[in-house]
Amino acid sequence: MDARVVLIGKPDCHLCENARLIVARVCDELSVNWKELSIFDDPQLADKYFESIPVLLVDGKQIDQFRVDEARLRSAILGA
Repeated sequence: MDARVVLIGKPDCHLCENARLIVARVCDELSVNWKELSIFDDPQLADKYFESIPVLLVDGKQIDQFRVDEARLRSAILGA
Protein backbone atom coordinates (compact mmCIF):
# COMPACT_ATOMS: atom_id res chain seq x y z
CA MET A 1 0.00 0.00 0.00
CA ASP A 2 1.37 3.41 -0.95
CA ALA A 3 1.79 6.08 1.68
CA ARG A 4 -0.52 9.08 1.42
CA VAL A 5 1.79 11.17 3.56
CA VAL A 6 5.50 11.56 2.81
CA LEU A 7 7.94 13.37 5.05
CA ILE A 8 11.18 14.39 3.35
CA GLY A 9 14.08 15.19 5.64
CA LYS A 10 17.47 13.99 6.79
CA PRO A 11 19.04 12.40 9.87
CA ASP A 12 20.15 14.64 12.74
CA CYS A 13 17.78 17.46 11.80
CA HIS A 14 15.87 18.86 14.78
CA LEU A 15 13.10 20.27 12.58
CA CYS A 16 12.74 16.85 10.94
CA GLU A 17 12.50 15.19 14.36
CA ASN A 18 9.68 17.53 15.38
CA ALA A 19 7.92 16.98 12.06
CA ARG A 20 8.25 13.19 12.42
CA LEU A 21 6.53 13.27 15.82
CA ILE A 22 3.59 15.28 14.48
CA VAL A 23 3.23 13.19 11.32
CA ALA A 24 3.40 9.90 13.23
CA ARG A 25 0.80 11.03 15.77
CA VAL A 26 -1.69 12.39 13.23
CA CYS A 27 -1.30 9.53 10.78
CA ASP A 28 -1.65 6.94 13.56
CA GLU A 29 -4.80 8.66 14.87
CA LEU A 30 -6.31 8.80 11.38
CA SER A 31 -5.06 5.35 10.29
CA VAL A 32 -3.17 6.78 7.32
CA ASN A 33 0.00 5.26 5.89
CA TRP A 34 3.06 7.48 5.87
CA LYS A 35 6.73 7.15 5.07
CA GLU A 36 9.87 9.16 5.52
CA LEU A 37 12.45 9.76 2.81
CA SER A 38 15.95 11.13 3.32
CA ILE A 39 17.54 13.60 0.94
CA PHE A 40 20.78 11.66 1.54
CA ASP A 41 19.29 8.59 -0.16
CA ASP A 42 18.02 10.26 -3.33
CA PRO A 43 19.99 12.84 -5.34
CA GLN A 44 16.80 14.19 -6.95
CA LEU A 45 15.24 14.84 -3.55
CA ALA A 46 18.47 16.50 -2.42
CA ASP A 47 18.50 18.77 -5.47
CA LYS A 48 14.88 19.76 -5.02
CA TYR A 49 14.52 20.02 -1.24
CA PHE A 50 18.00 20.44 0.29
CA GLU A 51 17.31 23.94 1.62
CA SER A 52 13.65 23.35 2.48
CA ILE A 53 13.54 20.32 4.78
CA PRO A 54 11.52 19.04 6.31
CA VAL A 55 9.00 18.96 3.49
CA LEU A 56 5.60 17.32 3.88
CA LEU A 57 3.55 15.92 1.01
CA VAL A 58 -0.01 14.65 1.20
CA ASP A 59 -1.26 12.75 -1.84
CA GLY A 60 1.75 14.09 -3.75
CA LYS A 61 1.02 17.75 -2.97
CA GLN A 62 3.40 19.77 -0.83
CA ILE A 63 1.58 21.21 2.16
CA ASP A 64 4.43 22.28 4.47
CA GLN A 65 8.13 22.97 4.65
CA PHE A 66 10.45 23.85 7.54
CA ARG A 67 7.71 23.26 10.13
CA VAL A 68 4.74 20.92 10.00
CA ASP A 69 1.42 22.41 11.01
CA GLU A 70 -0.72 19.73 12.65
CA ALA A 71 -4.05 21.36 11.74
CA ARG A 72 -3.02 21.77 8.09
CA LEU A 73 -1.90 18.12 7.97
CA ARG A 74 -5.22 16.91 9.39
CA SER A 75 -7.15 19.09 6.97
CA ALA A 76 -5.14 17.83 3.99
CA ILE A 77 -5.66 14.20 4.98
CA LEU A 78 -9.36 14.63 5.61
CA GLY A 79 -9.85 16.66 2.45
CA ALA A 80 -11.35 19.57 4.31
